Amino acid sequence: MPPALARSEPEMFAQTLGELAAADALGFGGAWLVEHHFMPGYSHSSKPELVLAAAAERTRRLRLGLAVIPLPYHHPVHVAERVATLDILSAGRLEVGIGRGFSPPEYAAFGVRMADSRALVAESLAVLRASFRDAPVSAPGPRFPLDGLRIVPRPVQRPHPPLWTAAVSPETFDWAGREGLGVLVGPFKPWFMVEADIRRYRAAWAHREPPRVGVTVGMLCLPDARRARALAAPALSWFYGELLRVTAPVLEQLYPSYEHFRSLGRFRRLAKLGARPRFLAAAGMAIVGDPAACIARIRRLEAAGVTHLLCAVGAGALPTEIVHESLECMAREVVPAFRRR
Repeated sequence: MPPALARSEPEMFAQTLGELAAADALGFGGAWLVEHHFMPGYSHSSKPELVLAAAAERTRRLRLGLAVIPLPYHHPVHVAERVATLDILSAGRLEVGIGRGFSPPEYAAFGVRMADSRALVAESLAVLRASFRDAPVSAPGPRFPLDGLRIVPRPVQRPHPPLWTAAVSPETFDWAGREGLGVLVGPFKPWFMVEADIRRYRAAWAHREPPRVGVTVGMLCLPDARRARALAAPALSWFYGELLRVTAPVLEQLYPSYEHFRSLGRFRRLAKLGARPRFLAAAGMAIVGDPAACIARIRRLEAAGVTHLLCAVGAGALPTEIVHESLECMAREVVPAFRRR
């Protein structure tokens, strides 16, 4: 909700749903929504499952992703029920991302200690996985003890919707590889760090199905590269400035089990000085330009093991007309270069 757009919340929701419907018609693979709370401006997506339910009625092929459900904030039975319901409403098009969250105000508001985040995610994930089986769910966990509960409804995808996890710290990439989860890499880290993380993840992967790596980038692709850069500059500057603002508390302080975020703090000054397309492109955090340039950048990501590109088209800070224009340009000129044979 950037001030420059001067749009209301109802307009923002309506435009977002319109963009998702356009992406569906244009042949994009999926759309992912975050869950954040108490972050005015940066994120008004506090109940993404409701938006995705509305999107399910407006689309037919688009995969619909939760990126991510911060499990420490929620009871796992509620998560399981919402996941199954949304999978039914979308006719089996749901993708489920889970994570710890990163916001101290969110943890405080929901009465959870950040130091407990990893244990809570592990316990909740076990309940979620158990809910996919056609059997009563029992769990001995200290936070959520369950005894023979019949959780309904059940998802339509078998054995269950694809599971992903947000991944920032190298240890999470190792854990995701062992657990058989896809990884969702947010716009927190320069590409050279992400590339090393992907290698760790692939080395830890020992499952029959191939590993899945989703990477989020700020994106604007238009026929005129100069125009794309001019439009993207203020939009990406606003988006990454807001990202730095909301992550500042965990970047600047040492929270238990979030130590790796502290190591990212050294990039904060660089990003503040250079949150513009050229710097962000060099750091692998944005793709801006004409179709040929965008294809070349995406091929580098593909070669490093990225399987899903999550495109923040316009970074939420450009008029919806320009977002539609970029979606159409990408569908016409970029997506066909990567469509699997």
